Amino acid sequence: MHTVEQVLELLQLVYDPELGINIVDLGLVYDIQCQDEKIYIKMTLTTPGCPLHDTIVGGVKSVLMDRLNVEQEKIKVDLVWEPKWSPDMISEDGKFALGFF
Repeated sequence: MHTVEQVLELLQLVYDPELGINIVDLGLVYDIQCQDEKIYIKMTLTTPGCPLHDTIVGGVKSVLMDRLNVEQEKIKVDLVWEPKWSPDMISEDGKFALGFF
């Protein structure tokens, strides 16, 4: 069985291609649940009209399938728009990488 910590660590390998920061440090991941062999991820994007929607969600599924050997059918990515993402959600590491300091 997989753990939330394992999934969170792997999601740090998925980057927003426009910003060059991983989705965890950007604050895009709201919830992770692991039950039996199923993985549920609740996340958002920086904007509802993000043209890289499929790329980012595909990256999430791909890294979990590759690294945890999970079938695609057992991964659910729930893309939500509430709460709305804001730059305040970026981690300290993400802010440093973006030059906020």
